[in-house]
Amino acid sequence: MNSLASVSQKEIASQLITYPIVETFHSLQGEGTWTGVNAFFIRLAGCDVHCPWCDQKESWTSKKYPQQSIKILAEVSKMANPFMVVITGGEPLMYDLFPLTKALKKLGLRVHLETSGSHSFTGQFDWVTFSPKPFKLPHESIYSQVNELKIVIANQEDLHWAEEEAKKVPREAIKYLQPEWNTPESQSLIFDYILKHPQWRMSLQTHKFLGVR
Repeated sequence: MNSLASVSQKEIASQLITYPIVETFHSLQGEGTWTGVNAFFIRLAGCDVHCPWCDQKESWTSKKYPQQSIKILAEVSKMANPFMVVITGGEPLMYDLFPLTKALKKLGLRVHLETSGSHSFTGQFDWVTFSPKPFKLPHESIYSQVNELKIVIANQEDLHWAEEEAKKVPREAIKYLQPEWNTPESQSLIFDYILKHPQWRMSLQTHKFLGVR
């Protein structure tokens, strides 16, 4: 973040469209490849996937959240050198993410995306976590961008969905199965499956075990 001192936030923000922001917060990444890493999160409002077990249903509508631009950059600049900024939701790809990611890049930041891929891909990212859902099929533009595939598993049918989606992402993409938090039996289902299918890893929501965001 050394570049923050030399880059004018107002100058960058003047070129930045606004986004509906549910919250911003500084924490550790709780899931997947970057678990435990220092991260600043930007949660955008709005989602049309509507997973029945979603733990962020308050983010589905964008109407009750303020449109922000400069505040995002100001909040990031207050943080003590986060290793990365994670854009999450809701469903971030409902918006054109090029202006936001370009602004964050100008501040010298590493930028990650968490998405279901249900809309066309936009933005400049260092890492893309793709968590497709059968409730709204992914847009074809996402598949070539994926660094990490993460499938939430609640039942046996979800494992079949995972295998079908895994065929579409780059071979080098890291593949995770993540237990649905409110379905305890999904943990043993995944455990047994990975023992027979070693190309997969298990992802746990460690932030929930720790009681943090």
